[in-house]
Amino acid sequence: MRGGTTRRRACAAALVVGLLVGGTTPGPTARASADAPTGSSSDAATPRWIWPVDPPHTVTRPFQAPTTPYGPGHRGIDIAVSPGGEVRAPAAGTVSFAGVVVDRPVVSIRHADGYVSSVEPVVPLVAAGDAVVAGQVIGTLAASPRHEPDGGLHLGARLHGDYVDPALLLAALQHAVLLPLDP
Repeated sequence: MRGGTTRRRACAAALVVGLLVGGTTPGPTARASADAPTGSSSDAATPRWIWPVDPPHTVTRPFQAPTTPYGPGHRGIDIAVSPGGEVRAPAAGTVSFAGVVVDRPVVSIRHADGYVSSVEPVVPLVAAGDAVVAGQVIGTLAASPRHEPDGGLHLGARLHGDYVDPALLLAALQHAVLLPLDP
């Protein structure tokens, strides 16, 4: 009788271990696939936006998140481009604003994925309500007033009202690559 009890305990322990090991693997995998973007696995490395100006793509001032919603910071990136240079839509969308804010001409585009891009100082060739495609010329860089003393284009990005780093949408930063550990 003792052999039967030992055998049952061993089977029960094996079942518990099997459920713990086997039961935890499908959960995160299923959850991760539900949260993952649709499409191929290379989609994560594909930028959402294209650069709004011709190469070279020199960022003269990076994004600097403010510590508080109304605190100081730099809510976008500045890209070197000469006055008169063409400015393109970074992604398809609908122009939500094309006009002057304070003293600078601005163009903002609402994109289907919830992002809003804004470029300044840009003399608009589009109007609010216009549909645009990625890469479409939406204006030219104004000679003045300048966003920065050195000039250039300011590109801002918002998602649900919060400013985000547009460099991440342009794939301006190299993505981390996880390598396997050698045994």
